Amino acid sequence: MRTDLLTQVTPRNNWLVTAVALQYSQRIDLRGGTVPPTAFRVQATVGGRTAARTVTRIYSNASAEVDDRSRPGRPGDRLIIELDPNDLDARAAGADPLPLDRAYSVRQIADVRTPQGELVLKAGPFANRNDDVITPVVDDFTAGSFTDSTGFELAFRLYQPAGFIRNPQTRTRYPLVVTLHGGGEVADNNTTQLTSNRIAVTFAKPERQRRNPAFVLSPQIPLPRPMDGPDGTDWTDAKVRAALIELIDAFVREHSRAVDTDRLYVVGLSSGGRGIYSLLAKRPDMFAAALPTAGWGDAATMDRITHIPIWADHSVDDPVVPYREGRFGKPGTWTLMNALETAGAPVTRGEWANDLPKAQFEARSRELLRQARATRSHVLFTSYTPGTTPVSPHFAWAQTYENDVVVDWLFAQSR
Repeated sequence: MRTDLLTQVTPRNNWLVTAVALQYSQRIDLRGGTVPPTAFRVQATVGGRTAARTVTRIYSNASAEVDDRSRPGRPGDRLIIELDPNDLDARAAGADPLPLDRAYSVRQIADVRTPQGELVLKAGPFANRNDDVITPVVDDFTAGSFTDSTGFELAFRLYQPAGFIRNPQTRTRYPLVVTLHGGGEVADNNTTQLTSNRIAVTFAKPERQRRNPAFVLSPQIPLPRPMDGPDGTDWTDAKVRAALIELIDAFVREHSRAVDTDRLYVVGLSSGGRGIYSLLAKRPDMFAAALPTAGWGDAATMDRITHIPIWADHSVDDPVVPYREGRFGKPGTWTLMNALETAGAPVTRGEWANDLPKAQFEARSRELLRQARATRSHVLFTSYTPGTTPVSPHFAWAQTYENDVVVDWLFAQSR
């Protein structure tokens, strides 16, 4: 009846097509049997190139979604065809989203039978093209734009907590998380600030929203890339920073009944981390806490933000934003943390490998937090040992936003 691509925003490999969902007119009951991966052939045609995708497993389901259990699926009218995320053609975006409309072809090349030999799905010569692209969590963000008092426009995406959607007049007040993307996501698509790095998705995913329901506001800097002097990069561009501040103020004002103004948080990576240090110094009264990753900033402004809880992190061997030297003559995180401490904010430091398994990584974070609490420090700094940050030493953030200890700490902060 229809064919949908299922995509996923991943911590390190960004946006990938990870499955295809086929919907049938009848319920599929395999009677305890399985569908061999060789029963279906999947091909992707993107940018004029056609390539086969690797099918890893197939199962029936009652909805168009991937089942992560070791024994997945249940009887339903969908067949889920999972694809290898390591395929060269798994990507769903480059600098912009790839043209995936009807880009995938799916053909059944072998009959599917129950263990008793009963025919369930018959192979045939016809291939289906995908009708739609489904991206869990990302699809729950609404799209909009904001024009500031000077006429400068910022596109944004907004996630609204389920409780607020059910009852916009609720007396419940929710935190607001503002996400600042990196330089690679400066674009006019109002999408890649959600899909190029798993930052906004982290705060909107169901398990996090059940734990900490919150608004998630994700603006995107437009092209052409703003540059206002050698360090006017992205979020520190005067036009962009002014529009961002107006956007946040306007959003809080428009949702004054629903936003907890004592629990505004800002998180960002790379030039988004640079944006955090700039924004905190400009509006030290606004945010309850911040998570800057792989950023840089102005050491001379650190005395303005000594009261703000910050958990910063950076790879020691980062070649894009050097750990000490930073960029454009503005120092990196190591130097900024020293400046914060000199200004009167004790910094609790820790260093470990950025490729530790999640449980070990979080255990190290938990111990660092214990040390901070013991010394009444509200600034924490995690450094990642050289050679341990996968894919690129600049991608320190991949573990940051998957780290429940850090995110729990963020939501515990209040002005």
